[in-house]
Amino acid sequence: MDRRSGRSEGHRRKWQGAALAGGMGLLAACERGPQSALHPAGRNAEAILDLTLILVAGGGVIFLFVMALAGYAVIARPERFPGSRAWIIGGGLVFPIVTLTALQVYEFAVARQLSDTGGLEPLRIEVTGYMWWWEVRYPDVSLEGAGEGGEVLRTANRLVIPAGRPVEVVVTAADVIHSFWVPSLGGKMDMIPGHENRLILVGERPGTYRGQCAEYCGAQHALMAFDVVVEPPDRFEEWLAAERRPAAEPDGPQQAAGRDAFLRAGCGSCHTVRGTPANGAAGPDLTHVGGRGALAAGTLPNTPEALAGWIAGAQHIKPENRMPSFPILGGDDLHAIAVWLESLK
Repeated sequence: MDRRSGRSEGHRRKWQGAALAGGMGLLAACERGPQSALHPAGRNAEAILDLTLILVAGGGVIFLFVMALAGYAVIARPERFPGSRAWIIGGGLVFPIVTLTALQVYEFAVARQLSDTGGLEPLRIEVTGYMWWWEVRYPDVSLEGAGEGGEVLRTANRLVIPAGRPVEVVVTAADVIHSFWVPSLGGKMDMIPGHENRLILVGERPGTYRGQCAEYCGAQHALMAFDVVVEPPDRFEEWLAAERRPAAEPDGPQQAAGRDAFLRAGCGSCHTVRGTPANGAAGPDLTHVGGRGALAAGTLPNTPEALAGWIAGAQHIKPENRMPSFPILGGDDLHAIAVWLESLK
């Protein structure tokens, strides 16, 4: 009886945590703006929207014409329907085939346009999908002091790109099939383990655009979002310069206590914070985690309170993810860690 009660309590907490995560994730998404293919912010997204509207209109015209022809054939008397064979062949076969072929040719032309960089050198970004977060690498951007061919810039759950410049996003997956989709900037692209796919994004209007995994990949598929931040070229270069630097030294005793508690708890075995002994690669790089718009792949807003809640109860907020809960941390240590991480911008 006690065992069943304990199991029921565990399930209750699990679903409460999932509901809380969903609500907070929706709040965080609303703060970052809508995720909509109907509000394009780049030429590729505009081309996809135009293609969608034309295909829907063309398909609708074919459907209405064929249904009208079929209805007339049903209700009309044979003597009032001369040349029925010509109507069937012309309206039921020739018209749909010609129209659909024209739409298909147009679709192929748009697909070629989506891979065109306009003669500009694209910025290359590599994105790897995990259950359930995104690793983002800038392979052409070396870390400060790393030198040529050294360690490159690595971040998580956020792409920052320059406005007006084509970006080649190279996607793959580390575990199961995911799908990269940021509808305001481009189309979907499957992420397949052991295989690389590519797509071109062009952000023309500065802002923050929400993306989402578009392929069901497990229990927390819905809580696997990311941001694409489009910055003016000069601000993008400033962001790159800041991201290349190691984490700043703690400002004050509370932040120092948080850094020490983070290392003492063993967090550095999974996470990297450059400039400290933490060099784990199993989880996201946290060197500049305080500057990201959300936590846990869009699940929570990026605040010290949400950080503390995530550290203490990650498995209640996002069950079955690879981040273990740390309920053993004392309140002072938990708060200090959250304050220190939030300062890493």
